[in-house]
Amino acid sequence: MPTFSPRHVLLASLIIVCGGLLAAIPLKLLPSLLAGLLVFQLVNMLTPKLQLLIAGERARWLAVALLGTLVVSVLTLLFASAISFLLHEAENPGASLGKFMTVVDRARGQLPPFIDSYLPSSADEFRISLGAWMTKHVGDLQLLGKGAAHTFVTLLIGMVLGAIVALQRSIVGHKRKPLSAALFERLELLNEAFRNIVFAQIKIALLNTAFTSVFLAIVLPLCGIHLPLTKTLIILTFLLGLLPVVGNLISNTLIFIVGLSLSIWVAIAALGYLIVIHKLEYFLNARIVGGQISAKSWELLLAMLIFEAAFGLPGVVAGPIYYAYLKSELRKLGLV
Repeated sequence: MPTFSPRHVLLASLIIVCGGLLAAIPLKLLPSLLAGLLVFQLVNMLTPKLQLLIAGERARWLAVALLGTLVVSVLTLLFASAISFLLHEAENPGASLGKFMTVVDRARGQLPPFIDSYLPSSADEFRISLGAWMTKHVGDLQLLGKGAAHTFVTLLIGMVLGAIVALQRSIVGHKRKPLSAALFERLELLNEAFRNIVFAQIKIALLNTAFTSVFLAIVLPLCGIHLPLTKTLIILTFLLGLLPVVGNLISNTLIFIVGLSLSIWVAIAALGYLIVIHKLEYFLNARIVGGQISAKSWELLLAMLIFEAAFGLPGVVAGPIYYAYLKSELRKLGLV
Protein backbone atom coordinates (compact mmCIF):
# COMPACT_ATOMS: atom_id res chain seq x y z
CA MET A 1 0.00 0.00 0.00
CA PRO A 2 1.64 3.31 -1.06
CA THR A 3 2.51 5.83 1.62
CA PHE A 4 2.70 9.60 1.20
CA SER A 5 4.73 12.08 3.16
CA PRO A 6 2.84 14.66 5.28
CA ARG A 7 4.20 17.37 2.97
CA HIS A 8 2.59 15.74 -0.08
CA VAL A 9 -0.71 15.32 1.76
CA LEU A 10 -0.63 18.97 2.86
CA LEU A 11 0.14 20.13 -0.68
CA ALA A 12 -2.68 18.04 -2.14
CA SER A 13 -5.19 19.40 0.39
CA LEU A 14 -4.10 22.99 -0.29
CA ILE A 15 -4.50 22.51 -4.05
CA ILE A 16 -8.00 21.03 -3.62
CA VAL A 17 -9.28 23.67 -1.19
CA CYS A 18 -7.65 26.71 -2.82
CA GLY A 19 -8.65 25.50 -6.28
CA GLY A 20 -12.24 25.04 -5.11
CA LEU A 21 -12.33 28.50 -3.54
CA LEU A 22 -11.03 30.17 -6.69
CA ALA A 23 -13.35 28.13 -8.94
CA ALA A 24 -16.39 29.09 -6.84
CA ILE A 25 -16.25 32.69 -8.13
CA PRO A 26 -16.32 32.13 -11.92
CA LEU A 27 -18.78 29.26 -11.44
CA LYS A 28 -21.07 31.75 -9.60
CA LEU A 29 -21.14 29.55 -6.50
CA LEU A 30 -19.76 32.17 -4.12
CA PRO A 31 -23.25 33.05 -2.72
CA SER A 32 -23.84 29.36 -2.01
CA LEU A 33 -20.46 29.04 -0.29
CA LEU A 34 -20.96 32.12 1.88
CA ALA A 35 -24.56 31.19 2.76
CA GLY A 36 -23.47 27.69 3.76
CA LEU A 37 -20.64 29.00 5.94
CA LEU A 38 -22.97 31.54 7.55
CA VAL A 39 -25.64 28.97 8.43
CA PHE A 40 -22.97 26.58 9.72
CA GLN A 41 -21.59 29.32 11.97
CA LEU A 42 -25.02 30.37 13.25
CA VAL A 43 -26.01 26.78 14.09
CA ASN A 44 -22.76 26.27 16.00
CA MET A 45 -23.32 29.55 17.86
CA LEU A 46 -26.94 28.79 18.78
CA THR A 47 -26.45 25.15 19.77
CA PRO A 48 -24.44 25.72 23.01
CA LYS A 49 -27.01 28.29 24.17
CA LEU A 50 -29.93 25.98 23.41
CA GLN A 51 -28.17 23.08 25.13
CA LEU A 52 -28.66 24.96 28.38
CA LEU A 53 -32.39 24.34 27.87
CA ILE A 54 -32.44 21.14 25.83
CA ALA A 55 -29.96 18.30 26.26
CA GLY A 56 -28.26 16.36 23.49
CA GLU A 57 -28.40 16.76 19.75
CA ARG A 58 -32.00 18.03 19.90
CA ALA A 59 -30.55 21.46 20.61
CA ARG A 60 -28.74 21.38 17.26
CA TRP A 61 -31.94 20.37 15.48
CA LEU A 62 -33.81 23.17 17.21
CA ALA A 63 -31.13 25.64 16.14
CA VAL A 64 -31.58 24.57 12.52
CA ALA A 65 -35.37 24.84 12.85
CA LEU A 66 -35.13 28.34 14.30
CA LEU A 67 -32.79 29.47 11.53
CA GLY A 68 -35.05 27.93 8.91
CA THR A 69 -38.04 29.79 10.35
CA LEU A 70 -36.04 33.03 10.41
CA VAL A 71 -34.92 32.64 6.79
CA VAL A 72 -38.45 31.88 5.58
CA SER A 73 -39.80 34.86 7.56
CA VAL A 74 -37.21 37.24 6.11
CA LEU A 75 -37.83 36.02 2.55
CA THR A 76 -41.60 36.38 3.08
CA LEU A 77 -41.10 39.91 4.42
CA LEU A 78 -38.96 40.85 1.42
CA PHE A 79 -41.55 39.39 -0.98
CA ALA A 80 -44.38 41.21 0.80
CA SER A 81 -42.40 44.46 0.75
CA ALA A 82 -41.82 44.11 -3.00
CA ILE A 83 -45.53 43.49 -3.61
CA SER A 84 -46.46 46.48 -1.41
CA PHE A 85 -44.04 48.71 -3.31
CA LEU A 86 -45.45 47.63 -6.68
CA LEU A 87 -49.03 48.21 -5.49
CA HIS A 88 -48.07 51.65 -4.16
CA GLU A 89 -46.45 52.53 -7.48
CA ALA A 90 -49.55 51.31 -9.33
CA GLU A 91 -51.81 53.56 -7.22
CA ASN A 92 -49.38 56.50 -7.27
CA PRO A 93 -47.41 56.23 -10.52
CA GLY A 94 -44.18 58.16 -10.40
CA ALA A 95 -44.36 58.91 -6.64
CA SER A 96 -40.89 57.50 -5.93
CA LEU A 97 -39.53 59.08 -9.09
CA GLY A 98 -40.99 62.42 -8.00
CA LYS A 99 -39.16 62.22 -4.66
CA PHE A 100 -35.94 61.42 -6.48
CA MET A 101 -36.38 64.36 -8.85
CA THR A 102 -37.05 66.66 -5.90
CA VAL A 103 -33.63 65.79 -4.51
CA VAL A 104 -32.05 66.21 -7.97
CA ASP A 105 -33.64 69.63 -8.45
CA ARG A 106 -32.40 70.81 -5.07
CA ALA A 107 -28.87 69.61 -5.80
CA ARG A 108 -28.83 71.05 -9.32
CA GLY A 109 -27.82 74.56 -8.27
CA GLN A 110 -25.00 73.25 -6.08
CA LEU A 111 -23.28 71.15 -8.75
CA PRO A 112 -20.76 72.22 -11.40
CA PRO A 113 -22.23 72.88 -14.88
CA PHE A 114 -20.55 69.87 -16.48
CA ILE A 115 -22.31 67.57 -13.99
CA ASP A 116 -25.62 69.45 -14.20
CA SER A 117 -25.76 68.85 -17.97
CA TYR A 118 -26.04 65.08 -17.36
CA LEU A 119 -29.02 65.38 -14.98
CA PRO A 120 -32.60 64.99 -16.30
CA SER A 121 -34.56 68.24 -16.46
CA SER A 122 -37.86 66.67 -15.33
CA ALA A 123 -39.44 63.45 -14.13
CA ASP A 124 -41.04 62.92 -17.56
CA GLU A 125 -37.69 63.24 -19.30
CA PHE A 126 -36.13 60.81 -16.85
CA ARG A 127 -39.01 58.35 -17.35
CA ILE A 128 -38.66 58.54 -21.14
CA SER A 129 -34.89 58.08 -20.95
CA LEU A 130 -35.29 55.15 -18.57
CA GLY A 131 -37.88 53.52 -20.86
CA ALA A 132 -35.60 53.93 -23.88
CA TRP A 133 -32.67 52.45 -21.99
CA MET A 134 -34.75 49.46 -20.84
CA THR A 135 -35.96 48.83 -24.41
CA LYS A 136 -32.40 48.97 -25.70
CA HIS A 137 -31.07 46.64 -23.00
CA VAL A 138 -34.02 44.26 -22.69
CA GLY A 139 -31.73 41.29 -23.36
CA ASP A 140 -29.34 42.34 -20.62
CA LEU A 141 -32.24 42.80 -18.21
CA GLN A 142 -33.46 39.27 -18.97
CA LEU A 143 -29.99 37.93 -18.23
CA LEU A 144 -29.95 39.98 -15.04
CA GLY A 145 -33.25 38.44 -13.99
CA LYS A 146 -31.94 34.94 -14.67
CA GLY A 147 -28.78 35.77 -12.73
CA ALA A 148 -30.85 37.00 -9.78
CA ALA A 149 -32.92 33.80 -9.82
CA HIS A 150 -29.73 31.72 -9.99
CA THR A 151 -28.25 33.61 -7.04
CA PHE A 152 -31.43 33.13 -5.02
CA VAL A 153 -31.49 29.38 -5.69
CA THR A 154 -27.78 28.95 -4.90
CA LEU A 155 -28.28 30.89 -1.65
CA LEU A 156 -31.04 28.50 -0.59
CA ILE A 157 -28.99 25.44 -1.59
CA GLY A 158 -25.98 26.78 0.31
CA MET A 159 -28.11 27.35 3.42
CA VAL A 160 -29.49 23.82 3.22
CA LEU A 161 -26.00 22.35 2.78
CA GLY A 162 -24.67 24.41 5.68
CA ALA A 163 -27.49 23.17 7.90
CA ILE A 164 -26.94 19.55 6.83
CA VAL A 165 -23.21 19.74 7.56
CA ALA A 166 -23.89 21.38 10.94
CA LEU A 167 -26.23 18.51 11.86
CA GLN A 168 -23.62 15.86 11.15
CA ARG A 169 -21.71 14.49 14.09
CA SER A 170 -17.98 15.15 13.75
CA ILE A 171 -15.85 12.13 13.01
CA VAL A 172 -13.07 11.31 15.45
CA GLY A 173 -9.78 12.54 14.00
CA HIS A 174 -7.88 9.22 14.07
CA LYS A 175 -10.58 7.53 11.97
CA ARG A 176 -9.91 9.81 9.01
CA LYS A 177 -7.50 9.02 6.22
CA PRO A 178 -4.51 11.40 5.84
CA LEU A 179 -5.98 13.45 2.97
CA SER A 180 -9.41 13.62 4.61
CA ALA A 181 -7.86 14.82 7.88
CA ALA A 182 -5.81 17.45 6.01
CA LEU A 183 -8.89 18.66 4.12
CA PHE A 184 -10.84 19.01 7.36
CA GLU A 185 -7.95 21.00 8.81
CA ARG A 186 -8.04 23.35 5.79
CA LEU A 187 -11.81 23.75 6.10
CA GLU A 188 -11.56 24.52 9.81
CA LEU A 189 -9.12 27.34 9.00
CA LEU A 190 -11.46 28.61 6.27
CA ASN A 191 -14.39 28.49 8.68
CA GLU A 192 -12.40 30.43 11.27
CA ALA A 193 -11.35 33.04 8.68
CA PHE A 194 -14.97 33.48 7.58
CA ARG A 195 -16.14 33.89 11.17
CA ASN A 196 -13.42 36.43 11.97
CA ILE A 197 -14.03 38.60 8.90
CA VAL A 198 -17.82 38.46 8.65
CA PHE A 199 -18.72 38.95 12.30
CA ALA A 200 -16.01 41.58 12.75
CA GLN A 201 -17.39 43.43 9.73
CA ILE A 202 -20.91 43.27 11.14
CA LYS A 203 -19.65 44.92 14.34
CA ILE A 204 -17.91 47.60 12.27
CA ALA A 205 -21.05 48.20 10.18
CA LEU A 206 -23.19 48.56 13.31
CA LEU A 207 -20.69 50.97 14.84
CA ASN A 208 -20.51 53.06 11.67
CA THR A 209 -24.31 53.09 11.37
CA ALA A 210 -24.66 54.24 14.99
CA PHE A 211 -22.28 57.18 14.46
CA THR A 212 -23.94 58.12 11.17
CA SER A 213 -27.43 57.86 12.68
CA VAL A 214 -26.45 60.24 15.49
CA PHE A 215 -25.34 62.81 12.90
CA LEU A 216 -28.24 62.43 10.46
CA ALA A 217 -31.10 61.93 12.93
CA ILE A 218 -29.95 63.98 15.94
CA VAL A 219 -27.16 66.49 15.19
CA LEU A 220 -28.57 67.87 11.94
CA PRO A 221 -32.19 68.23 13.20
CA LEU A 222 -30.89 70.02 16.32
CA CYS A 223 -29.25 72.50 13.94
CA GLY A 224 -32.55 72.98 12.12
CA ILE A 225 -31.45 70.88 9.12
CA HIS A 226 -33.63 67.99 7.97
CA LEU A 227 -31.85 65.83 5.39
CA PRO A 228 -34.09 64.05 2.84
CA LEU A 229 -34.16 60.24 2.82
CA THR A 230 -32.57 60.03 6.27
CA LYS A 231 -33.98 56.58 7.11
CA THR A 232 -32.97 55.21 3.71
CA LEU A 233 -29.43 56.56 4.11
CA ILE A 234 -29.11 54.96 7.55
CA ILE A 235 -30.21 51.57 6.20
CA LEU A 236 -27.85 51.87 3.21
CA THR A 237 -25.01 52.84 5.56
CA PHE A 238 -25.40 49.55 7.42
CA LEU A 239 -25.82 47.39 4.31
CA LEU A 240 -22.91 49.01 2.47
CA GLY A 241 -20.85 48.92 5.67
CA LEU A 242 -20.79 45.14 5.36
CA LEU A 243 -18.31 45.66 2.50
CA PRO A 244 -14.88 46.40 4.00
CA VAL A 245 -13.40 49.83 3.17
CA VAL A 246 -15.35 50.29 -0.10
CA GLY A 247 -18.77 50.31 1.61
CA ASN A 248 -17.96 53.38 3.70
CA LEU A 249 -16.79 55.28 0.63
CA ILE A 250 -20.04 54.55 -1.22
CA SER A 251 -22.30 55.45 1.73
CA ASN A 252 -20.36 58.67 2.35
CA THR A 253 -20.76 59.63 -1.31
CA LEU A 254 -24.52 59.08 -1.14
CA ILE A 255 -24.83 61.21 2.01
CA PHE A 256 -22.74 63.95 0.39
CA ILE A 257 -24.94 63.98 -2.73
CA VAL A 258 -28.15 64.16 -0.67
CA GLY A 259 -26.57 66.93 1.41
CA LEU A 260 -26.07 68.89 -1.79
CA SER A 261 -29.85 68.95 -2.21
CA LEU A 262 -29.95 71.39 0.73
CA SER A 263 -26.74 73.36 0.27
CA ILE A 264 -23.06 72.95 -0.48
CA TRP A 265 -22.27 73.82 3.16
CA VAL A 266 -24.47 71.03 4.52
CA ALA A 267 -22.75 68.59 2.15
CA ILE A 268 -19.29 69.78 3.24
CA ALA A 269 -20.27 69.59 6.94
CA ALA A 270 -21.60 66.05 6.46
CA LEU A 271 -18.47 64.99 4.60
CA GLY A 272 -16.24 66.53 7.28
CA TYR A 273 -18.12 64.76 10.09
CA LEU A 274 -17.98 61.42 8.26
CA ILE A 275 -14.23 61.78 7.67
CA VAL A 276 -13.65 62.53 11.36
CA ILE A 277 -15.69 59.58 12.65
CA HIS A 278 -14.09 57.23 10.13
CA LYS A 279 -10.65 58.33 11.30
CA LEU A 280 -11.73 57.46 14.85
CA GLU A 281 -13.15 54.16 13.61
CA TYR A 282 -9.81 53.15 12.09
CA PHE A 283 -8.47 52.58 15.60
CA LEU A 284 -11.49 50.48 16.52
CA ASN A 285 -11.38 48.63 13.19
CA ALA A 286 -7.74 47.79 13.79
CA ARG A 287 -8.71 46.24 17.11
CA ILE A 288 -11.75 44.42 15.72
CA VAL A 289 -10.41 43.07 12.41
CA GLY A 290 -6.68 43.34 13.02
CA GLY A 291 -7.05 41.62 16.36
CA GLN A 292 -8.78 38.71 14.64
CA ILE A 293 -6.50 38.09 11.64
CA SER A 294 -3.50 40.37 12.37
CA ALA A 295 -4.08 42.37 9.18
CA LYS A 296 -3.95 46.09 8.49
CA SER A 297 -6.53 48.03 6.48
CA TRP A 298 -4.14 48.38 3.55
CA GLU A 299 -3.70 44.61 3.39
CA LEU A 300 -7.45 44.04 3.08
CA LEU A 301 -7.75 46.85 0.53
CA LEU A 302 -4.93 45.40 -1.58
CA ALA A 303 -6.53 41.95 -1.48
CA MET A 304 -9.86 43.46 -2.55
CA LEU A 305 -8.22 45.35 -5.43
CA ILE A 306 -6.50 42.21 -6.71
CA PHE A 307 -9.63 40.08 -6.45
CA GLU A 308 -11.77 42.80 -8.02
CA ALA A 309 -9.37 42.99 -10.98
CA ALA A 310 -9.50 39.21 -11.35
CA PHE A 311 -13.17 38.45 -10.63
CA GLY A 312 -15.09 41.74 -10.59
CA LEU A 313 -17.60 42.63 -7.86
CA PRO A 314 -17.74 39.09 -6.37
CA GLY A 315 -14.00 39.43 -5.82
CA VAL A 316 -14.60 42.47 -3.59
CA VAL A 317 -16.77 40.30 -1.33
CA ALA A 318 -14.51 37.24 -1.39
CA GLY A 319 -11.18 39.08 -1.15
CA PRO A 320 -11.08 39.74 2.63
CA ILE A 321 -12.28 36.21 3.50
CA TYR A 322 -9.86 34.50 1.14
CA TYR A 323 -7.00 36.70 2.33
CA ALA A 324 -7.78 35.92 5.98
CA TYR A 325 -7.76 32.20 5.15
CA LEU A 326 -4.47 32.49 3.24
CA LYS A 327 -2.87 34.35 6.12
CA SER A 328 -4.05 31.74 8.62
CA GLU A 329 -2.47 29.01 6.46
CA LEU A 330 0.83 30.92 6.25
CA ARG A 331 0.74 31.57 9.98
CA LYS A 332 0.14 27.87 10.68
CA LEU A 333 3.18 27.01 8.55
CA GLY A 334 5.23 29.58 10.47
CA LEU A 335 5.89 31.72 7.38
CA VAL A 336 4.35 34.97 8.73
